[in-house]
Amino acid sequence: MHYYLLGRSGLRVSRLALGTMNFGTAGFHAAYGKTEAEAEPIFRRYLEAGGNFIDTADFYTAGESERILGRLITSAGVRDRLVLTSKFTNSTDPGDPNASGNGRKHLIRALEASLSRLGTDYLDLYLLHTWDRITPVEEVVRTLDDLVRAGKIRYAGLSDVPAWYAARAQSYAEAHGLTPMINLQLPYSLIARGIEPEYLPMAQSLGMGLTAWSPIAGGLLSGKYRRTADGLAGTGRLGGGDSANGRPVSDRDWRVIDALDGVATELGRSMAQVAINWVATQPAVGSVIIGASSPEQVDGNVAALDFEIPRELRARLEEASAEPLPGHYSMFTPQYQSWIVNPGLEIGDKPAGYAPPVFNGAARPAA
Repeated sequence: MHYYLLGRSGLRVSRLALGTMNFGTAGFHAAYGKTEAEAEPIFRRYLEAGGNFIDTADFYTAGESERILGRLITSAGVRDRLVLTSKFTNSTDPGDPNASGNGRKHLIRALEASLSRLGTDYLDLYLLHTWDRITPVEEVVRTLDDLVRAGKIRYAGLSDVPAWYAARAQSYAEAHGLTPMINLQLPYSLIARGIEPEYLPMAQSLGMGLTAWSPIAGGLLSGKYRRTADGLAGTGRLGGGDSANGRPVSDRDWRVIDALDGVATELGRSMAQVAINWVATQPAVGSVIIGASSPEQVDGNVAALDFEIPRELRARLEEASAEPLPGHYSMFTPQYQSWIVNPGLEIGDKPAGYAPPVFNGAARPAA
């Protein structure tokens, strides 16, 4: 397992993060949750593989995910070596208007509750879970800065927010010398590429490492499902209908699945491994959040980093999964720019090799 800095920070995280939304059998995610006894070997196998980046939230399995994680971390004696991440926004008490959202009152109370459930006195990374549409971004940024200064969290970030909101938060932090956002957590897969025109260049420009969730599109790209006359068929939790994750499975989705199946067969890899590899090697992606229902699935996911997708096979995946660019975004493509902005010229940002990657590791044999 290799480790890289997350965003514009000194925080070193593994290329795969362990998502623990299925740790626990209560609340919203109970249908596919795991008991503590079932979660423990998944957690340990991830640690054995070298993973150090753990993702949870107060909302997951009604807080049970955090409680289980806290006990597993204490039992394994690994708190200091982990990059422990949790999130806040969603309601923990539907009768209380200040028990949800992103205001200072709820943010601080949510953090204290998460720390208690996790059995720790600090979080390495704390994320706003979802934009609530009404809390001033300045209040969020200043509160996160206060929590860093108080030693309650080490770093701050955002999840599932509009691009303009993330840009506003980072610019406000920079302008006022406050704690920057080092992380932006978003869904990203061959099925869901809508973040590419705006979020990826924004994250690169403003120093936010992207952590991608749902890299296999909720299981749709796992290889478990096939199209039948009756709709989506398979052994996973999406089977038995014609929709996945609350939306119909489109003809484009099936084109992606078919292309992925073909590429995986040529590479001798599983569809899930190829899908995860593709996301992990996209621009701006710092880490990919994987879920697992068994230790063996952890092994399979970790193996997704052991190979490269050849250029021609990558092009086949991207052609099948391409989405039309919205409106004026077509003006920012290399094709348009070379036709209108810089006709007859070849102009780039920096020459190749201008900023080669720095890798502190064992010497590699020459190719």
